[in-house]
Amino acid sequence: MTYQDLWQRLTPLYDEGEAQAIVRLVLEVQFGITLTDIYTGKVNELSRNEVEELDKIISRLEHSEPVQYVLGREAFCGRAFHVAPGVLIPRPETEVLCRWIEEDYNRPYCALQPPVPLQVLDVGTGSGCIAVTLASDLYNSAVTAWDISGDALLIARENVHQWQVRVELKMEDVLHPSASAMQQQFDVIVSNPPYICEKERTAMAKNVLAYEPETALFVPDDDPLRFYRAIAEYGLQVFSEEGTLYFETNPIYINKVKEMLSCLGYKQIEQREDQFGKLRFIKAIRP
Repeated sequence: MTYQDLWQRLTPLYDEGEAQAIVRLVLEVQFGITLTDIYTGKVNELSRNEVEELDKIISRLEHSEPVQYVLGREAFCGRAFHVAPGVLIPRPETEVLCRWIEEDYNRPYCALQPPVPLQVLDVGTGSGCIAVTLASDLYNSAVTAWDISGDALLIARENVHQWQVRVELKMEDVLHPSASAMQQQFDVIVSNPPYICEKERTAMAKNVLAYEPETALFVPDDDPLRFYRAIAEYGLQVFSEEGTLYFETNPIYINKVKEMLSCLGYKQIEQREDQFGKLRFIKAIRP
């Protein structure tokens, strides 16, 4: 079994460059084989058990299972997060959202007289990648993370424990906030909610549709702003003075999100591009 044999098995699903990148990732993460090792033929030195394990991995990939689920991990903001089919796979675009918040709020302070902790809420936390990143990298923050899925919260808890940060995890539905949720106060609410319309299914990759949780992806065609509206309305009830929303959006609807926020009275609304030049993120300050 050679490196070429492995990646060629994936070319019916992926182009040559992506197939090679996936196989290199598998070899490095699962077997400790580096790119240099590949070029020096180390793949041929795998034991029989390792070859069997590798064959099973490639078979799963041949059935369109995302490599992140096969390996059980994905990188985000310099950390490896556990992922499984119960949660959305973190995307590199979302890193821009985290860095925007850090850029706005990370200020030096005296450790002897720290300010009141910044109260942050992550709505729809999934793997917890946003919550863990902010709890770790945002100075003097207290992070709460919500999800409606028990499976997602279990995975988020694993990541919170792995990275040894303090995040309060809660099962909450932002469409129907509990009485206790209405008693909270937050300075920042961040969310990457479901934003793909049903009509966009045909343009999506097979492995996304077959394996990633639909509840984390899709919204009805007739109400694409459902979650943005619910979160923005919740923010009006619980924000502190100068409380701020940060959203990742579907670029198709970002102007509609901006219009909706403006109608609710939010001010100083800003938009920001992702690393691929698409307007994807929006920030707004409470009235």
